[in-house]
Amino acid sequence: MFGSSTKLETDKAKPATEEGRSTMSPTGPVTQTSSQAASGGDTPDRRRAKTLVAKEVNLFYGDFHAVENVSMTIEPNKVTALIGSSGCGKTTFLRSLNRMHELTPGASVKGDIELDGEDIYAGGVDPVAVRGLIGMVFQQPNPFPTMSIYDNVAAGLNFNAGKVSKSDRDAIVERSLRGAHLWDEVKDRLQRPGSSLSGGQQQRLCIARATAVSPEVLLMDEPCSALDPVATLAIEDLIGELKKEYTIAIVTHNMQQAARASDNTAFFNLDESGKPGHLVEIGATDEIFTKPQKKETEDYVSGRFG
Repeated sequence: MFGSSTKLETDKAKPATEEGRSTMSPTGPVTQTSSQAASGGDTPDRRRAKTLVAKEVNLFYGDFHAVENVSMTIEPNKVTALIGSSGCGKTTFLRSLNRMHELTPGASVKGDIELDGEDIYAGGVDPVAVRGLIGMVFQQPNPFPTMSIYDNVAAGLNFNAGKVSKSDRDAIVERSLRGAHLWDEVKDRLQRPGSSLSGGQQQRLCIARATAVSPEVLLMDEPCSALDPVATLAIEDLIGELKKEYTIAIVTHNMQQAARASDNTAFFNLDESGKPGHLVEIGATDEIFTKPQKKETEDYVSGRFG
């Protein structure tokens, strides 16, 4: 389980030179370097990320049953796409994976969600710490409008990491912007407002902000829906690079994007309006799109409904 927030902040103050990661353990957060975490068949540039497992997850908004009995595994160092028609619970489920669902008044969760075997909803677990380990990138790029490009990236450090030296903060900001393929475009204007960037650049800035706090998992809720085709392809290429370091789950309505950018695909559906959404099937993306096990999946990916 998570330790106290003080312990978490102490551990998160160290990642700049190590590229360390805070994680859960029975005795509290532990920081590991990439080299320490690699084992078995992992190659040096492919750090084994964490596995996220949902077990019979049911999600509610007050008395309304929004998502029913979802059990699935989001595999490490892979991109899992969540697809399905509007209203089937994809985004609601995604938000439950880092405890954002419960931010909605009246919302509740039943079932278990585990990060490498540790229940993120267990008693005593700090939801803010969970969101530090499982980051979120939203549908609309949302840089903080009053902050510079630099301060946008460093915002999570200021909130979570306690005292970080200026040199370490500079290193983290540069590393995160390089990781988001944005450094060369902004390195000479870091003090300009984040809102001065183009839409695609703003979304990459938000990804840099999410990775700056060294999470284990990245959740993305339709991250390209507000972008033009060129910016969309840039984000998709970036996602392909990021999976070397992270476990990634992405909600998308774009079937071509799911086919291009994901390794696994989970299809959600609902039987009729007002009924809870549910997971129909999950599998390797090429199989879901060419030979799915369920007829309703075949109907959806072939465009017969949705």
